Amino acid sequence: MGAMTTRTRTESVDTPAGEARITWHPVPARTAARLVLAVSHGAGGGIEARDLQALAAVLPAQGVTVALVEQPWRVAGKKVAAAPKVLDEGWRGLWPALAKPGPPVVAGGRSAGARVACRTAAELGAAGVLALAFPLHPPGRPEKSRAGELTGAGRPTLVVQGGRDPFGRPGEFPAPAAQEPYELVEVPYADHGFAVPKKADLTQDEALGVITGAVAAWLDGLPL
Repeated sequence: MGAMTTRTRTESVDTPAGEARITWHPVPARTAARLVLAVSHGAGGGIEARDLQALAAVLPAQGVTVALVEQPWRVAGKKVAAAPKVLDEGWRGLWPALAKPGPPVVAGGRSAGARVACRTAAELGAAGVLALAFPLHPPGRPEKSRAGELTGAGRPTLVVQGGRDPFGRPGEFPAPAAQEPYELVEVPYADHGFAVPKKADLTQDEALGVITGAVAAWLDGLPL
């Protein structure tokens, strides 16, 4: 999947919700960054998530600076994620640091992080939204739909969803409306963390390749 850049750097950012952290994965030397992809983690883990790490390993060589964002609750070592309003405050507070390098910024995240990106993209002027493992509903509670957050993002949006994600399988998502378009890519056999069973028809590396390939192609097509 490509080697992780050796020029990774970490930046602490003060926000109204506390200290956040950005781990920058820059493009190679003598390569101009055409955009920044900022992605945050979910409520049950951090930036070590396999999909976030895969994007950070692959995209810089394609001219995309990847910024892995840790919310203040995670930086503080807490076990439980902050409330949605607080997550949004943290994201808003660190946005100037994400935009400072200059290129357009695509807002993204996995699970709860995807919801934050969707809720704040329009007001922050994001160039697009990447929703990894969007939690369409709590497991077993399809009536508790969060589709409105996704369709109301107001920016070009890509959803990458595991085929057996209990928080919402691809077939459960609403059909994109003309005024609220989004694209959806399925990762076959994958769960909410994009893990695939050993008996699946594709390997774990191949599943991650589906993610990175889809994201790279979508980023190439954004009207920047």
